[in-house]
Amino acid sequence: MHEPLLLTARWVVGHAGGRHCLYPNGEIVVTGDRIAFVGHRYQGVVARRIDYGNALIGPGFVDLDALSDLDTTVLGYDNQPAWKKGRIWPETYMESGPFEMYSEEELAFQKRYAFSRLIRSGITTALPIASLFYRQWGETVAEFTAAAEAARDLGLRVYLGPAYRSGNSFVRRDGTIDYHFDEERGFIGLADAIDFCRRFEGEAGGLIRTMLAPDRIETCTPELLKRSAAAAADLDVPIRLHCCQSRFEYDSVLKLRGMSPAEWLDSLGFLSPRAILPHGTHVSGCNGIDRPGRDLEILRDGGGTIVHCPLVSARHGTALQSFRAYRDMGIRIGLGTDTYPPDMFLNMQVGMMLCRVEEGGTEGCRSEDFYDAATIGGADALGRPDLGRLQAGAAADLIVVDFDDPFMGQTIDPIQTLMLNASAQSVKSVMIGGRFVMEDGVIPGVDDRAYRQRAQMQFEGVIAKYPLRTFGHPPVEEIFSPSYRIVDR
Repeated sequence: MHEPLLLTARWVVGHAGGRHCLYPNGEIVVTGDRIAFVGHRYQGVVARRIDYGNALIGPGFVDLDALSDLDTTVLGYDNQPAWKKGRIWPETYMESGPFEMYSEEELAFQKRYAFSRLIRSGITTALPIASLFYRQWGETVAEFTAAAEAARDLGLRVYLGPAYRSGNSFVRRDGTIDYHFDEERGFIGLADAIDFCRRFEGEAGGLIRTMLAPDRIETCTPELLKRSAAAAADLDVPIRLHCCQSRFEYDSVLKLRGMSPAEWLDSLGFLSPRAILPHGTHVSGCNGIDRPGRDLEILRDGGGTIVHCPLVSARHGTALQSFRAYRDMGIRIGLGTDTYPPDMFLNMQVGMMLCRVEEGGTEGCRSEDFYDAATIGGADALGRPDLGRLQAGAAADLIVVDFDDPFMGQTIDPIQTLMLNASAQSVKSVMIGGRFVMEDGVIPGVDDRAYRQRAQMQFEGVIAKYPLRTFGHPPVEEIFSPSYRIVDR
């Protein structure tokens, strides 16, 4: 028998009538893994009370594209173009035989490390994403078995599935970019992913769910995408595919398939309400794509969800054009972090700024638009009305944000203050499925500094291998130029 726990705070973000609402000096009652009550003046008996004082209790964030390896954004941040700096395999590396740049032990640690960062950032439901650039080909069942173990130990709610592909781009010796496909390898990856879904769906008391994750649209063949969509329908799991995310991808799909990415997915019958599609920035009429078309209408009518990742998009010089335009068209939008830090507050803040720049004014969006996308939008993409909102019967996934943090600033409305001043460090406690997975900034069994140091050591190991997988095989110092002249002793 689970004894009721009552939580109170200066602000509680509840949910009523299909929308979030604010309860000043509100109360939440948790029984087992569910919310039993949200509001004022609870009349029932409780076993324990916790008053968080000047804080906000809100729903945990749903991250549809959650970084689950060591972030490599820093490697490409000031070191371009990508094809010259190791982000596309050279032909010579492919001929010598691509290899795993991380050991199984390192891959297992990366998931545990990344999952702990997500919890610390107030993300309670995550769909992990990692780069395949450093892999022999795709992700492995062994790696995701370790990921499931890490999620279970830490208490993170996850949707897991090893990424697979049937091809990749590469740089020929003359500097031109071409494509290599091994379709059978892609089918093997899909078969492994299906087996993983059947084995792990619903594990850890339902915290572990599964998904299919074909890697990127340009690395998949038509048959792989058709079979993947059919398998997702059969298994009744989400299917995530990175698409419409760069000019390179758009031009590649147009060259290989004779259609835009959105048109191609539509022709294959891939689109459905279970489709989760990062990043959606490069479509007809947006970000320099002057080819006429109905890409946005196709994506909307297909029923999938665009995963907006504003922070990583802005770091690469792009944005949705715009969040408001997509929303007003009726396109479903959720949020993903997809980079380090996995700070959903920063992600939302950058998203608001980008939207207002694109729209040329403050009328483009309001704070609640992005808060909805980070909570309700992600939950709805997963078909989970019990996530992303705090109401009776919903999962007890919640976060406590400290409003006495000296950097928080002043408040007239708590959500607006979050969009101005909050960061991942503002998150004080996190509950997932009725279990406190972080209290007063402490995640049981996690030494943050030791984790960070170990991650840095692994990161430096990959940097040392970079010349092997970089066009022309230049030395490390030529691939990654310093910001200023290094002065040695």
